[in-house]
Amino acid sequence: MVADDLGWADVGFHGGEIDTPSLDRLAAEGVELSRFYTTPICSPTRAALMTGRDPIRLGVAYAVIWPWTNAGIHPEEHFMPQSFQAVGYQTAMVGKWHLGHALQAYHPNERGFDHFYGHLHTEVGYFPPFANQGGKDFQQNGVSIEQDGYESYILADEVSRYIREREEDKPFFIYMPFIAPHTPLEAPDDLVAKYADMEDKRAPARSRNTDESRKISRLTGQPSARPMFAAVVDGMDQAIGRVLDTLDEEGIADDTIVLFFSDNGGAAYASGGADNAPLRGGKGETWEGGIRVVSLLRWPEALPAGQKMGQIMSAMDVFPTLAEAAGVEPGNTSFELDGRSMWPAIAQGKKIPREDLLFFTSETPIRGRFMFTAFNDHWKLVQEVDQGLLSATVTNHLFRISDDPNEYNNLASEYPQVVEELAGEIHYWRTLYPVAGTRSELVPPPGWRAPLDWATYPRPIDETQSDSAPGMPPPYALKPLDWQHGEAGRLIYNCEPYKLIGGGLCK
Repeated sequence: MVADDLGWADVGFHGGEIDTPSLDRLAAEGVELSRFYTTPICSPTRAALMTGRDPIRLGVAYAVIWPWTNAGIHPEEHFMPQSFQAVGYQTAMVGKWHLGHALQAYHPNERGFDHFYGHLHTEVGYFPPFANQGGKDFQQNGVSIEQDGYESYILADEVSRYIREREEDKPFFIYMPFIAPHTPLEAPDDLVAKYADMEDKRAPARSRNTDESRKISRLTGQPSARPMFAAVVDGMDQAIGRVLDTLDEEGIADDTIVLFFSDNGGAAYASGGADNAPLRGGKGETWEGGIRVVSLLRWPEALPAGQKMGQIMSAMDVFPTLAEAAGVEPGNTSFELDGRSMWPAIAQGKKIPREDLLFFTSETPIRGRFMFTAFNDHWKLVQEVDQGLLSATVTNHLFRISDDPNEYNNLASEYPQVVEELAGEIHYWRTLYPVAGTRSELVPPPGWRAPLDWATYPRPIDETQSDSAPGMPPPYALKPLDWQHGEAGRLIYNCEPYKLIGGGLCK
C-alpha cells in the first residue's frame, strides 16, 4: 500500500491529530521502518519500487511522467510483480500507476500485473469522472469503466473483492497505490464536517519554498488546506482498514505481508496541507521531510509486534527485501539491482551498515531549480542548485545526520573536505541520467490536447516496433557522441561512465 504525499506527522502513532486507527494498528502489530527513504516526488519512487533500480539510470528522477510526454520505464527493465508472477503468484494492481501511458509496453498489464484496476495518471480527483487534463482516466485491464463513489473506498472495495475471489491454492501479490492524500483534495461530507474546525497549527517547515507558499496563502486570505487534507487522510485510513478486515475475514492475515509507505514526504506547502514536523521541508525537496517517510511492515507469523527498525532502507530495497522474505528469486537478468535486501535487518535485527551513498533529487516544480542529496549512516549533504541561462549557484548544507536528524546544524564550513567529496559523488551520479529523461514541464507543448479517454491512448504492442528506437545517431557514432556529452548525460541506456575521464565513455 502506497500513500501519495502523506506527512511524517500525519499519523496517530507519530502523535498526529488526524485519526488513523488502521495505520496505528499496523504499527502496533508490525514493524515501523523508521528510516525509510523515497525520492522527493512521485514517479521516481514508483520506478524505484517496481524495479529495485536507481531512477537516475531509468531517466525518471528530476520530474514525474507528465501526461503530455512519451516517457515510461524501459520495457527491458524487470518489474517486481513479474518475479512473483513467474513463480505462480496471482498479481493485481489497484490504484494510481504514473509510470508511463504512451505505449502499451508501459502499461501495468505488460509489467507483471494480471489485473489492473485504476488510473494511468495522477490528480484524477476523488469523485467521478476521474479525469486528467479533461480526459477520463479509469480503466480495468485497458477497458474504460464507470464507477461511482469515493476514490479511496472504491480502491478498498476492489482489493477486498480480489482477495475474496482469488484462487485460494495460489499466493497473491497486490499493489495498492492510493491517490490520497494528493491534491486536489476532496472528501465525503461526513469527513469534511469532522475536520471543519481543525486549526492549522503546523510549525514552520524551515524550507524557503514551503514556508513562502504558506505565507503568501495567508496574506491573500486563502483558507488553510489542513482540514480537508485531514479528511482525505482519514478516508484513506478507513480504506486501509477495510482491506485489513478482509484479510481477517478470510483467515489469512497472519501469513500475509502488508507493507505501507508514502511515495514521498508530505506536501507541506500551502495547497498541500501535510505536516512533516519535526523533519525539515517536504515534498519536492531533499530535506528529510521530503524523503524520509512513514513506513510499516506487518507479518504476524514471522515478525514480533510493536518493533522498530531504525536502519536506512529505501524504496529501491523493497523488491529484493520482499523477494527474500517470500523466498522468491528476483528475475531481473538484463540489469543489476541497485537496492539490497533489508530482510535480515527487519526479521533478525542484523546490522547492515550504509557506508555507500544514497542519492535523491528533484527539479520539481521550477525548471532549473534542483535539490540533491547524498547520504549514508554518517553524513548527509543537501545541495540547492539554481541554474540560470548563463550561470548557476550552488548552496551546500552538510549534516551529521545520525546526530542531527532534523537538520538544524549546517556543518559545511567546518568540514569542507566532506562537502567536496559528497559533492563530487553527486556530480558523477548526475552524469548517469539519460539526456531525454524527465524534466520539470508544468505545462504541455503549445497546442497539445489530451484524449477524451486515456484508456484508448497507449499505442498497442502490434502497432509499434519490436525493439526500442535507436535514435538519430548512426550506430558507429553513438559511443563517441555519448562520450562527448560527458556530464550532460547519457545517450546509451544504462551507461556507467568512467569517473576519471570527465563523465563520459561507458565502462
